[in-house]
Amino acid sequence: MTDGRCPVPHAAPVPHDGPAPHRLDPDDQHAVNDRLRARGAAVPVLLPGDVPAYAVTRHEELKDFLTHPDVAKNACHFAALQSGELPPGWPMLTFATVRGMTTADGDDHKRLRSLVTRAFTPRRMEALRPVVHELTGTLLDRLGEAAAADPDGVADLRRHFALPLPMSVISQLLGVDAVYQDRLHELSNEIVSTATAPERVPEANREMVAILGQVAAARMKDPGDDLTSALIATRAEDGDRLSEEELIGTLMLTIIAGHETTLNLITNAVRALCNHRDQLELVRSGSATWDDVVEETLRYDSPVSYFPFRYPTRDLPVGDAVIPRGAPVLVSYTSAGRDERAYGPDADRFVVTRAARHLSFGHGAHFCLGAPLARMEAVIALEGLFTRFPGLDLAVADDQLVPHRSFVGNSPQKLPVTLG
Repeated sequence: MTDGRCPVPHAAPVPHDGPAPHRLDPDDQHAVNDRLRARGAAVPVLLPGDVPAYAVTRHEELKDFLTHPDVAKNACHFAALQSGELPPGWPMLTFATVRGMTTADGDDHKRLRSLVTRAFTPRRMEALRPVVHELTGTLLDRLGEAAAADPDGVADLRRHFALPLPMSVISQLLGVDAVYQDRLHELSNEIVSTATAPERVPEANREMVAILGQVAAARMKDPGDDLTSALIATRAEDGDRLSEEELIGTLMLTIIAGHETTLNLITNAVRALCNHRDQLELVRSGSATWDDVVEETLRYDSPVSYFPFRYPTRDLPVGDAVIPRGAPVLVSYTSAGRDERAYGPDADRFVVTRAARHLSFGHGAHFCLGAPLARMEAVIALEGLFTRFPGLDLAVADDQLVPHRSFVGNSPQKLPVTLG
């Protein structure tokens, strides 16, 4: 990987020869992905504010790109940012500038990941298993109550089940008081949304930093058996520790990634199973497992679609394209997950016995540390849900589900269901 050293800021043009770049928006991402994959492994796109970028869309090329030694994560390589060309209040700025593992390279990344790994232990994750089981039971009760209270017996599974489960788990993991949880989710939505009004972007960031600063201050004053306390206390062998900015950045990334992705994963899995009852029957008959359901959902309908950002440190060939040095690049997990070159002609089908490897948690040095926790939560949630409500089904036609206002996250805004 790149050693993290940054060049002298320069403006690198992002040429768009050939067809006009596709303007990314939260429309039907899979239909868009099919068209973009047909155009190439790396295609020009336009981000909000008409910022030119590239998206890597095919599985094999994406796998290579994620571990390429000439691809960086540090925004000092982002040419348009360094040359002052981004519009004021650019809604995607946080993805580039937040201080933490996802924006670090080389030795800096190794240092930050090592410090976080010391606190993010398998023991700490496994200790959450009974918590997830208990929360799942409580939330299933509430989901039943919500459906019973509706004249048509309909409840929004996303609101009453898929959201509060990972939000409660990640809050308990970090030692975040319940009073902050709803607001942190609202702010996460604004930060992740690529349709947030420019004037709201800095305000949402400031408010989240302020709340997480209060969480950190409380844990400094009164340490507990939580990840925030462990992050504050942990040190490397040379005495190094997270700075205040790195601590807040790590908490922000953990809050957002730790609940938004699992929320989308559970929502997308339920949606897929309701639309593929034959696959649900394979699980019920013992021909497949809930782990299989989770892995196929991650491939078929990844909870993260176009994830920002990486930057080539030289003009970099990807497929038939050459991505210019300093161009922002998004990796499309939803597109790669349905790449027929990797998964065959039925790549757009949900098949729980497929047992295919996917890239939805990343690949290489930046592979998601929280993957085991997300998998555990989703398996427990899905098994509990369909055991309690075996007749659960969508309350509307699938094409009536409205996507979230983001091309980073991938999931419908609501998932109305009947419990059967």
